[in-house]
Amino acid sequence: MTDTPTAPGTHELPDVVQRYLKAHSARDAVAAAATLTAEATVTDDGRTYRDRAAVEQWLDRAASEYTYTTELLTARKDAADHWTVTQRLRGDFPGGTVDLHFRFTLDGDLISGLTIAP
Repeated sequence: MTDTPTAPGTHELPDVVQRYLKAHSARDAVAAAATLTAEATVTDDGRTYRDRAAVEQWLDRAASEYTYTTELLTARKDAADHWTVTQRLRGDFPGGTVDLHFRFTLDGDLISGLTIAP
């Protein structure tokens, strides 16, 4: 697991994105959900979860499904309130390795939207 951003561009990541990634990697659903707005939406694997409580349930369920490690590869600022972070996951899920793009939309100091896709 990556605790501190070291990949290109990650030193500029907003604190809320860093906190989400750290909590997600640690499989801490409560801490990850705390980085979201109350009405946040998260889309992963073709499913969309709406509001903080639904996202926390999804994170909790997803954390117990597979064992994996994460490696932060890149980060870039796409717009004032949009960031894309690429992470490599390795684990016991089908395929064993995947690079995922986490596309964050920020609303002030919180995350209002996140799309996770290869």
